Amino acid sequence: MSQIKNIQPIWRIHYRIKQFLMSALLVCLSALLVSTLLTKSVAANEPAPIKATITSQGSGYFTISVTVQHEDEGDHHYATRWEVLDPANKIIARRVLMHPHVEEQPFTRSLSAVRIKPGVNEITIKVYDSKHGYGRRKIMLEVPHQG
Repeated sequence: MSQIKNIQPIWRIHYRIKQFLMSALLVCLSALLVSTLLTKSVAANEPAPIKATITSQGSGYFTISVTVQHEDEGDHHYATRWEVLDPANKIIARRVLMHPHVEEQPFTRSLSAVRIKPGVNEITIKVYDSKHGYGRRKIMLEVPHQG
């Protein structure tokens, strides 16, 4: 009987530790959820390339088409351009978007006669907006050099 009395406090301690750990886990998960929701709400209004293609025109020239997603609000806040970068992050080409696309989302624009040197085998596409700057999302494309 005396052994049972000694065991009960141990179980109570384990139970309290378990309660504490479950509460701590709940707090951590709640903080993670709030953080994720805040990040997604900020990222939701960042400009993003959601699709891109590259087509050879021959002689080292290409046509690049990019589909952009951005919650354009008007002249004060819209996706203003997308850029093509080489592996060293040097801008090869820039497609300027002259006006907001509030009612046209997502939208696709192309740029022809983009000269890409034979040694460049991959390019990166990124989008810029007038309020946030460059979006975090990028698309990488393999350059289909002929020959």
